[in-house]
Amino acid sequence: MGSMDAMVWAIVAAVLVLLELTTTTLVFVMLGIGAAAAALAAGAGGNVVVQFAAFGAVSVATLVFARPTAMKRLHGGPEHRQGIDTLIGREAFVVEKVDAHDGRVRISGEIWSARAYDGQTEYEVGDRVDVAQIEGATALVL
Repeated sequence: MGSMDAMVWAIVAAVLVLLELTTTTLVFVMLGIGAAAAALAAGAGGNVVVQFAAFGAVSVATLVFARPTAMKRLHGGPEHRQGIDTLIGREAFVVEKVDAHDGRVRISGEIWSARAYDGQTEYEVGDRVDVAQIEGATALVL
């Protein structure tokens, strides 16, 4: 009977892990780990009470202790910037004098209109500057 119970728990574990693929909440996978523990208990000859105790204890433990850490690692990675935000902090080269009102810079091979970020500094052709902010289609540089 133990091997049949172990097989049933293993199937339950597999189904729970597959369900997790549709949710990505890390709840079903934690329950699947609990079911795998119950399968091990059944395979070791544990009765139904021991199997359910293993399932419950391991499921609760993984939900309480492992899931929060896993969620942080899954969703707490570095912020990914997209679009023009990727230009902030990049180095640019002045191709036409930049002052408080106008100018042109080359950023990653593209020519952008530019202004001095502080509204006072002037940059000459050939100067290297950093992109501090993008305002519309204008790079504010320093």
